[in-house]
Order: sequence, then structure tokens, then C-alpha cells
Amino acid sequence: MKLLISLILMISFAGCSQKENKNPLPATKTEKREPLKIPAFDGTNAIRYLTRQTDFGPRTPGSVAHDQCLLYLVSEMEKFAEAVNRQDFSHKGQDGKNIAMTNIISSFNLKATTRILLLAHWDSRPFADEDPEPRNRTKPVLGANDGASGIAVLMEIARHLKQQSPAVGIDMLFTDGEDYGKRGDNKNYLLGSRYFAKNISPGFKPAFGILIDMIGDAQLEIPKDQYSLRYAPEIVDLLWSKARELGIYQFSDKLQGWVIDDHLPLNEIGIKTVDLIDFSYPDESNRYWHTVQDTPDKCSAESLEAVGKVILHIIYTHPK
Repeated sequence: MKLLISLILMISFAGCSQKENKNPLPATKTEKREPLKIPAFDGTNAIRYLTRQTDFGPRTPGSVAHDQCLLYLVSEMEKFAEAVNRQDFSHKGQDGKNIAMTNIISSFNLKATTRILLLAHWDSRPFADEDPEPRNRTKPVLGANDGASGIAVLMEIARHLKQQSPAVGIDMLFTDGEDYGKRGDNKNYLLGSRYFAKNISPGFKPAFGILIDMIGDAQLEIPKDQYSLRYAPEIVDLLWSKARELGIYQFSDKLQGWVIDDHLPLNEIGIKTVDLIDFSYPDESNRYWHTVQDTPDKCSAESLEAVGKVILHIIYTHPK
């Protein structure tokens, strides 16, 4: 995790007086190692990953676009990760029939015992129930920001992990069925993260988790989520301190409400997880959240890069 600090070995030569040392050995050179180079997150590449997902259309569970995007994500992650596993499960759908869903789990640096969990949801919402136009409320949401943005950041991070392995192990969880429930029907939200938490491997205990959701907003401002402060205040401090150090202004000290999101099932089983989310999308007076307006043109490479840069620095500077 954090960088390894080189030890300076001082070798002394005993038993020789100044007079006897007529032909002294050359002075021992201090061992020098190149400082760890933290990869530069490429926001332009990340936005390509975002639009590649939305090109399939709304990735609602049970749809052709959902199946196609699943194959794409697994195929891409297999290029980067040491191990990629599908976690298939089913859930009773809105029509009463079982619907197939899949979490994707990708792991890097498998030998490392200290690990960080990164997660985002890859599904999109089946209905735009918050749309101001009533005729749109039964249409599926494309989910450029609400879904594709978080996955895009993780995919760009995965690309760097392949090229330069950090000291720590990284596990990425792409959750399915996060946005499946109707308003007020909380049991039908967070389906993938709940399934993962209930079926977690006994030995899996990451140091902490970072959830990224709705972070592509071109007017990005990430306040501090109340659940994150309750369950993982030290990880909130770690992320926001790193953002200040890097001059990433999009991380705000403002507080937002208690956001029901994929970090809750993990925190409930003891994995301290912070939610990076800008729920005011694009701002407090205008909302594209859960509307047909959640499209790629509302997102920016700069926003993806801001979040990705902070997470890359956390990964590559964390102690082993």
C-alpha cells in the first residue's frame, strides 16, 4: 500500500586507524532507488469507457443491452486483472419473474495481504420516475452518470494497475441491481452489494472500501455523506486530505444527507466503506438523477479525472 521506504545501509570498517588506512576503500555509496511514480489518471480515456457503456443503451437487468455490456465489462477486465469472477444471482423482478443479475469481481496483486476494495454499480435504472415529463417516467434511464461514470473510473484505474502493480492488493466489485427498486421500496435497491455482503468469502477482509457513484457530473462537487462519516470517518479524512494535498477542489467539506447506496451493506458487515457521490446532479435546483437527461453530454473527463487521481494516489501511497 504506502510506498516502501529504502533503508540506508551504513557499512563501517573496524580495526583500522587513520595511519593504517593508507589506501582507504572508496566511500560506501548510499543506495538510491527511484521514487515510486504514481500513474497519471487519463480523464479522456475514462470518458471513452463511459460512452462505451452507454453505447449499449440502458443497462437494465433483463435487457439485451445489459447482457451485452456484461460481456464487454468481463472481457475488458480480463485484460487488466489477475483474476476476474462472475457472481451470478437472481432476483424476483417487477413482473414477478426471476431476473438474472451478475456482480463482477476483479482482483489485482493477489499475493498482497493488505487489500483495498473499490466498487461501483454497472446497471442502470429501468424507469425514469423522477423525470419532469410524465410521459418519460416509464422509460429506462441511460445512466451515463448514475452507473457508467463510476465503472469508467475503475476501468481506467484497472488499466494502470496492470501496468504498475502497487504494494497493496486491489479488489474491484462491479455491482448489479443497485438501482432496481421503486421509490420507497428499499428492499429492491442495492441488490448486488447485498448479495456480495451475504456471500462474502470468510477470509476476505479489506482494510477499507471506496464506493464511487454519480461522479461524472460536469459540475462536480462531492460533499461528505453522513453514513460514511458514521462508519468510516478516518477513511473520509484520508480521501479529503489527499484531495486537498493534490488541489482537487471537487471534494467539498459540505455535508450531504444520509445516502442509501452500495456502501451500506458493506459497512454493516464491518468493511469500512466511504461513498463518493454528488447527489445534486447537476446542482441543487436542477436534477438529471433518474431522468432521461442522464446522458454522456452531462458528464466530463475533468470530473472523472479528479476522482481517479485521488484514488490512484491513495492506492500507490498506502502502506503495505
